[in-house]
Amino acid sequence: MRVGRSGRGPADALRDMTLDIVSYGRRGPGGQLRLGADHIAQIQRTVGRTPEVMVKVSGGGRDVGGVEAHLRYIGRHGKLPIETDEGLMPQGRGAPKEITADWQLELCRSQYRPRSAPGQKDTRAKLVHNIVLSMPAGTPPDKVRAAARVFARENFALQYRYAMVLHTDQPHPHVHLVVKCEHEFEPGQRLYIRKETLRQWREQFAALMREQGVAANATPRQVRGQIRKPYRDAIHHRLRALRAFGQLPPDDRARHRPPRTSTFMRAKLESLLQALRSGRGAADDGQEKMRNTRREVVADWRATADALRRGGGADLAAQVDHFVERMPDIQTDSQRLADHWKEQMKRRTPERGNAQPPGTRTR
Repeated sequence: MRVGRSGRGPADALRDMTLDIVSYGRRGPGGQLRLGADHIAQIQRTVGRTPEVMVKVSGGGRDVGGVEAHLRYIGRHGKLPIETDEGLMPQGRGAPKEITADWQLELCRSQYRPRSAPGQKDTRAKLVHNIVLSMPAGTPPDKVRAAARVFARENFALQYRYAMVLHTDQPHPHVHLVVKCEHEFEPGQRLYIRKETLRQWREQFAALMREQGVAANATPRQVRGQIRKPYRDAIHHRLRALRAFGQLPPDDRARHRPPRTSTFMRAKLESLLQALRSGRGAADDGQEKMRNTRREVVADWRATADALRRGGGADLAAQVDHFVERMPDIQTDSQRLADHWKEQMKRRTPERGNAQPPGTRTR
């Protein structure tokens, strides 16, 4: 299975994801870092803020019914063709059943184990992995689909069955890729996706997009100075539904039931408001860990800039310094919400102070 296009050896492939910007540079005499052309190109893309690819696992069905439900979703209930690993394009309401039957998912025994109680995590093994390959808004959708085809073929062909669909209904074009977990020819062998796997897949997908003539990069968000973790899909869907509901005319909102809010976000907000009203302030919420990570990132970028200067790349080193200086301040979600709440309270205070008590006379 091909997981990277950088040509690194097995020892490098087994490394955990690191924040070291130049971890794959070579050390010359005296232990000084030497940057190759690939490393310099990666640095240029990062400090130049080249659009970042996104590769994530969004879940996976644990029984045939769950897999077919997801296939119906990505196929828009028969409106979009579902492209398979055999080059077929089944379309229509019967396509999901056709695919699961072809994959013989009914023979996967794990789905017949007892399900967990309601509200508890389903511990049955996945039958498929649901993967999303995405690019920022403005990327040509046909380029995304072409890169996704090569990505799927290089990683899964003749090993794990797969199917894919391109979605263009949102600003960012993305491909939904469904991959069977059990190996097609090796009994007992399964596809496991770890953090290192995702890192390598992001690098590979970015390289494939560049082969399509699209500027693309793949770096950890901490290296780019981004603090906030992306929300889970379920939270994104709830927030999008709430925004859409809020944009409806008042008469339309009155005729529709408002979308349910995210229980996770609501619990987080209620806990924060309770702390603020009691005077305790926002919880640290992992800020010290974030500070330590930022210190490591900055140190690695400084080492990279020094290596560039030694190699005659003073201009790029200056860009690195500027990139580091522009990194946003560290702030947790709780602190961000707390600042917003305090700002709202400040705006309300003058209004209350200017309000005249009933019966007050003015000259």
